[in-house]
Amino acid sequence: MNVDRINQLINEKPNLSTALGMEFLSTPEGDTCMARMKVDERNRQPFGFLSGGASLALAENVAGVGSSALCPGCACVGIEVSGSHVKAVAEGDTVTAYARMLHKGTTLHVWNVDIRDSAGDLISNVRVTNYIIKQKKK
Repeated sequence: MNVDRINQLINEKPNLSTALGMEFLSTPEGDTCMARMKVDERNRQPFGFLSGGASLALAENVAGVGSSALCPGCACVGIEVSGSHVKAVAEGDTVTAYARMLHKGTTLHVWNVDIRDSAGDLISNVRVTNYIIKQKKK
């Protein structure tokens, strides 16, 4: 999935993705996309580990980027995010979110997102449901 168009849109104005240090990556498969995020002062807990909230934000954002890439001209918004955190990640490491579409309907998309550390260990598994809003033509 090519996310170049969405990356341009994301980088036009400050937003949560840029504030937390997310980088979105294209993939060769049409039903997947990826994102990376370095664990640093922008997204860690006071204890020096990746915040679970930042992990959920990464998952929701990468799924949103995927839905947006598949639906040009639509607003794709998360309506449900549910995740399990299974391992801590220390500041200085980088996590990668790999999103795979489970369902592509006309108004709902469902994604499974696995977040892994640089060693490839599972950190979080997240399910994201996006609502697809068709933009009105002006």
